[in-house]
Amino acid sequence: MLSTVIKAGVTTLVGLLGTDSRTRSVENLFAKTKALNEEGITAYCLTGAYEYPSPTLTGSVGNDIIFVNECIGVKLAISDHRSSNVTKEELIRLASEARIAGLVSGKPGYVHLHTGADKAKLDMVVDIIKTTPIPPKHFRPTHLGRNVEAAVEFAKLGGYIDFTSGENPSQSAERIKEAIDQSPFDRITLSSDSNGSMPKWGPNWELEGIAAAKMSTLYETVLALHQEQGVPFEKALCLGTENIAKALEVYPKKGCLKPESDADLLILGENLEIEWVVAKGKILMEEKKLLAKGMYED
Repeated sequence: MLSTVIKAGVTTLVGLLGTDSRTRSVENLFAKTKALNEEGITAYCLTGAYEYPSPTLTGSVGNDIIFVNECIGVKLAISDHRSSNVTKEELIRLASEARIAGLVSGKPGYVHLHTGADKAKLDMVVDIIKTTPIPPKHFRPTHLGRNVEAAVEFAKLGGYIDFTSGENPSQSAERIKEAIDQSPFDRITLSSDSNGSMPKWGPNWELEGIAAAKMSTLYETVLALHQEQGVPFEKALCLGTENIAKALEVYPKKGCLKPESDADLLILGENLEIEWVVAKGKILMEEKKLLAKGMYED
């Protein structure tokens, strides 16, 4: 897996579980996160999964965030036919627990929200922001390409909105451009959902097939924003660098080049191809040649 990360130009990632928290576990996720850090990149993780109550390592979401160095928040699914259909009160309690744990441990302490295609969209989250003192930063909805209007509303309330590069970078770029035109730019981030399942749904949400998301679409979407949607390259790149680093509260350690930064660096060729990758000051790819691989890679 490390070689895939490097080729995609990724030097920092956040791992999380999806629909399946039975055959895949929080324990496995946390172990993989620690392994990736040992192999030379920076990796964080989230406790929980689609379901509620959240599966955890220590028995509570708060303890996972406080006592596991790499754990910075919790995952949950909303507005999706595979979710646990949490109530407003349940979501408030989860966000409050994550917030308190974040304050204690100096971490973001946020709820990462897989947002499905149900008509409820972000209505519950917006309601919580408007009726409780919980700051918007503790809710991080993703997959918002299918909910641009709701995303824009949430961004204007001060929240971060995340778009997924998906199978079609050109289509993703088009939807992100819609958000850029209507939202505060510094509230927009981009993720790849890499190695996550990409189901093919038929009528009545019947599963017809499944594939795995690719990390390479992350940079492909940045290029599509620049080349097809006319967004300046340095601005498009910010969605996966400076903006997300600030959202995860790791800026300026990540997301920029300053004296106190981690020396994560991409060097591009004439055609904006990724040729060199440097992570934490170590060269991992030189002129498109891999210099590092994972422990179990040939």
